[in-house]
Amino acid sequence: MTFVNITALTFPAGAAAEIEQRFAARRKAVDAAPGFEEFELLRPVIGEDRYFVVTRWASREDYEAWSAARPTGSHADDERRGMKVEVLGFEVV
Repeated sequence: MTFVNITALTFPAGAAAEIEQRFAARRKAVDAAPGFEEFELLRPVIGEDRYFVVTRWASREDYEAWSAARPTGSHADDERRGMKVEVLGFEVV
């Protein structure tokens, strides 16, 4: 079953341009992960003030395997600078 991971990014005032630049220059390592299907960065426009990083996977297991293989503390610098990272997961029905 298709799995969608959404990472919600709360950020301090003035950091929007930096977020977009960082994702535009991303290494794209996730693109080669087994089961990875799609990546999107959604800019808040109406009704929300967080960015959403959306990835689509062939299965939840594929996402969890990729997530487990990532280094821990990858968002520590962002959190020290006032960003908050919230991870959400959904099955497509």
